[in-house]
Amino acid sequence: MVTYHDITPDGLKKLKAEVILLQAERPRRIKALADARALGDLSENADYSAAKRDLRHLESRLRYLDKLIRYAQVVTAGPTDIAGLGMHVTLRFEDDDDLEVYHLVGQAEANMAPGNIAINSPLGRAIAARKVGDTVTVEAPSGAYQVTVVKLEA
Repeated sequence: MVTYHDITPDGLKKLKAEVILLQAERPRRIKALADARALGDLSENADYSAAKRDLRHLESRLRYLDKLIRYAQVVTAGPTDIAGLGMHVTLRFEDDDDLEVYHLVGQAEANMAPGNIAINSPLGRAIAARKVGDTVTVEAPSGAYQVTVVKLEA
């Protein structure tokens, strides 16, 4: 069964750019492996082991990115009066009155940039489908806290 995941257009673009970079790096890694193999005894060849590990890591990352891209469901920001995927949300944390801006994104792109927050995270779930002025309680592993939606931007 295929499971699709939501992603913003920018997130998909970043995934595809990483694939291009890794594909460009692949020939260099293959050459490093061949050079290390040519040194002789493979059982005690640290260069060979490292080159082999590095190439395996690159290939694994390429397979992972391929699946993310293949099963991505691109979602663009919806109405600007409701918090949803692709929106920039300014929040006021009630315990300290700090304002923070987050970009609501799919889980696959949450770690791509500072300020990204997965829509399926505790904070993301709490503010999804909320409007400016709404105050919500976030049930997080470290305890509950309240945030108010201050501003929404596409």
